[in-house]
Amino acid sequence: MNQHYTPRVLDSLVMRLTSHDRRLLRLVWTHEVLTTHQLLQAAFDNDHTGRHRLVKLNRLGALDRFRPRPPLGSAPWHYVLGEAGAAVLALEDGVTLSEFGYRRGQALSIAYGQRLAHTIGVNGVFAALSGHARRSDECRLDAWWTEARCKAMWGKHVRPDAYGRWTDNGLTLDFFLEYDTGTETLDRVAAKLGGYASLAAASGIDTPVLFLTSGARREANLHERLRARSSIVSVPVATAVEGQEPHDAVWLPGNRKDGRLRLAELARHFGQQRRA
Repeated sequence: MNQHYTPRVLDSLVMRLTSHDRRLLRLVWTHEVLTTHQLLQAAFDNDHTGRHRLVKLNRLGALDRFRPRPPLGSAPWHYVLGEAGAAVLALEDGVTLSEFGYRRGQALSIAYGQRLAHTIGVNGVFAALSGHARRSDECRLDAWWTEARCKAMWGKHVRPDAYGRWTDNGLTLDFFLEYDTGTETLDRVAAKLGGYASLAAASGIDTPVLFLTSGARREANLHERLRARSSIVSVPVATAVEGQEPHDAVWLPGNRKDGRLRLAELARHFGQQRRA
């Protein structure tokens, strides 16, 4: 354990953290960085209570935070795991801080990296799903896998930005998420279906691939390219535009030109008939 955290100091810190706090810390560690709004969605029933607790965790050193400087306007606080929080999680896992794999500088480096907007965008989808599930007895976010975990599992074929499993009123959908920021050509984005076709052939499972785009025009153009390519490689796909509630009727399947479906309805549309 880091020498700064003597057993006495660490015990005192552990006593000040609830089980909910520790789950929140692990959520942040797993997904690298989340904004205030995303954490309120994913982990709190009351925004006022949540904001107060996030400030407290920051003061304890359990969470670090930074605020990017966008060209226009202001950005929310972005939270990453703090060194004290890492020490607590390492203790919980029965390993040293070094074995846990935490480096404060590395955790904060995402603030200056090119991946920040993309990571926040991907996490925003699942934070919104988690928040909706918290408000509904009929919905569950059963899985929220990171890009790194997806790479470890399926990297031979594909490297999706995330994998999820969503249950809504008895329907369960497994899906891969491709979060399109508009930095790649549409042909390159559509070409990713080749890897998903390879994975489907190897696994025997046709998992839908959902493309979330940065705007309506780009979605329309990407949708046409995916329609053409998916008819050849036979991969179930759907598109939507960022900024909408991901659980809602915002998803346009690749084999349709109109009539958007709710996220869970894609399970029936694509033939994933497993019931929750």
